[in-house]
Amino acid sequence: MIERITIDTYLKKHSKISIIDVRSPGEFQKGHIPNAYNISLFSDDERARVGTAYKQQSKTKAIELGYVFVAPKLEYFIEESRKLAPNGTIAVHCWRGGMRSEAFAKHLSENGFKQVFVIEKGYKAFRNYVLSYFDNKFKLIVIGGYTGSGKTEILAEIAKQNKQVVDLELLANHKGSAFGGIGQLQQPTSEFFENILFQAMRSMNINEPIWIEDESMNIGKIFLPKALFDQMRDQMVYFIDIPRIERAKFLVENYGNQNDEALKEAIYKISRRLGPQNTKEAIESIEKGNFLKVAELSLIYYDKSYFRGLNSRDSNKITTFEFEKVDEVENAKKLLEFLKIEAK
Repeated sequence: MIERITIDTYLKKHSKISIIDVRSPGEFQKGHIPNAYNISLFSDDERARVGTAYKQQSKTKAIELGYVFVAPKLEYFIEESRKLAPNGTIAVHCWRGGMRSEAFAKHLSENGFKQVFVIEKGYKAFRNYVLSYFDNKFKLIVIGGYTGSGKTEILAEIAKQNKQVVDLELLANHKGSAFGGIGQLQQPTSEFFENILFQAMRSMNINEPIWIEDESMNIGKIFLPKALFDQMRDQMVYFIDIPRIERAKFLVENYGNQNDEALKEAIYKISRRLGPQNTKEAIESIEKGNFLKVAELSLIYYDKSYFRGLNSRDSNKITTFEFEKVDEVENAKKLLEFLKIEAK
């Protein structure tokens, strides 16, 4: 049986059911529903050729060409789908819930699948659902601080206390600075980042506080959803102020064992802001293995940059905490104690 359902129904009632994305590999790579499986009806080249036939000839010609491409894969579609749904219940979608998902669902239904859900309006409906989610009003607790303050580590400690925490940098595969991509996996597209961020947040109670790190609009190459970013900018920022030398030591612990060439490349990325003399000294320090000096020089730039961003905020929405060193356990404890008292 084939049943058409909305994306809202799928996410709220059937999200444990495997879902197949029948779009081309290129479409899937750009962005997809988290946990979806890609069983492509057409390759990227085949999709392009079918589209050209549709535009330059006719819908009938495009359908005929599409069948030529699909026919040799029919048994493969069944085999792969059965691996995902041995019980015979599965969900399917394409871009707009059109011919591709309908044809795939019909093929499964005719070959032993007892229940096939087709997502109405397809992946496009999911994207609209995701973007509208970020229009919700969140109760954000924004943790700020100069580079090397251990903000991510503090959030991890707070998460251990059963608080709602969103780790943007973990989802983005980037730590936010010119050095932030070193040792990280490839970043997702901005579109897929929004999808996995939605996936991470949708089970949270938006009426309860959500802890999040202060970020600029972009983290590496990805961009935050504008609606969420605007809310982050409008919230109180709990700013962690730790002496530069302590933060430099922390950065050495995190980046000092990385490839020297990768560190040099990161320095060159900020060389215009560092200036020729500081850049030269930083490169020489890398070659000498003096990573503490590299960190101190880099922080000159990052501290100025973050300070400018902080000054663009309403000063009444900045609460500063002066901590002696980067100690995520102790600093997380102090933040939680302060907010507990403030809430009374």
